[in-house]
Order: sequence, then structure tokens, then C-alpha cells
Amino acid sequence: MAMLYSEKVMDHFANPRNVGELENADAVGEVGNAVCGDIMKIYLKIDDDIITDVKFKTFGCGAAIATSSMATELIRGKSVKDALTLTNKAVIEALDGLPPAKIHCSVLAEEAVKKAIADYYTKTGREIDFDLGCDGHCDSCGTKHA
Repeated sequence: MAMLYSEKVMDHFANPRNVGELENADAVGEVGNAVCGDIMKIYLKIDDDIITDVKFKTFGCGAAIATSSMATELIRGKSVKDALTLTNKAVIEALDGLPPAKIHCSVLAEEAVKKAIADYYTKTGREIDFDLGCDGHCDSCGTKHA
């Protein structure tokens, strides 16, 4: 069965934005999904609570790369507080949809952003007052990752 990807997914896979590492990043978030093998790492440069630069490195399928790329585009220039409101649904909508079997890639992108912001909060002595999402241990929340 062939999966159909939108033109935006194909574009972000073929020409991903913001790939790489940031030297002296203010925050780094890394997440992985043991079931599919995708690993995402997001680096943030933050000045006065504004995300001034963002890079990512993703090991995974085309949808994982596309969702990472889109997530970085959606949070660049935003306040840390605004970036925390990023949802996997927003990433999916910005990419004009994802096949059902690839929705978990958008969840990883959201979680990588939140992990990076949690790292920033820790480094700046702030309390992490938001949910980090799934920790990948299916027994803790009962979610089945496909």
C-alpha cells in the first residue's frame, strides 16, 4: 500500500530547513521512538525569551525529517511561551497532512521542542510547569505507538 505525502511534506523532506547543530546552544531537546527508530534533536538559541535560531538533526524516515523541519520553521522568532503551544496537529496542518501511520513523527517533533524548552528552563532556574508529552514508555500512559 503506497503512502501519499503532500507536496509540502515532500518539499521539507527533500529541502529540509534549519538542519544542523548550533554551537553553544542555549537549549537542546532530544527524543526518540524505539518502535520506529526515529531520533530527533533540536537546538535552540534564545535571547530575551525569543527563539532567535533553531536547528535540528533527525535520524529517521522522510516524515520525521519533514516534521522536524516544519517544527523549526513554526517556532523560529517566537517567544518561548508561544513555542510551548506548538502541537503535533499544527505541524500536520502546516504540512497539509500526514498519512495516519506517520502521525507519530509529528508527535516527536512537538516533544523535541518541549524537551528543548524544558532544558532551557532548567538552565535558567525556572520551574518546568508544562507537560513534556509521552516519555516513550508505553506502559506509563497506555499509548500504543504504531
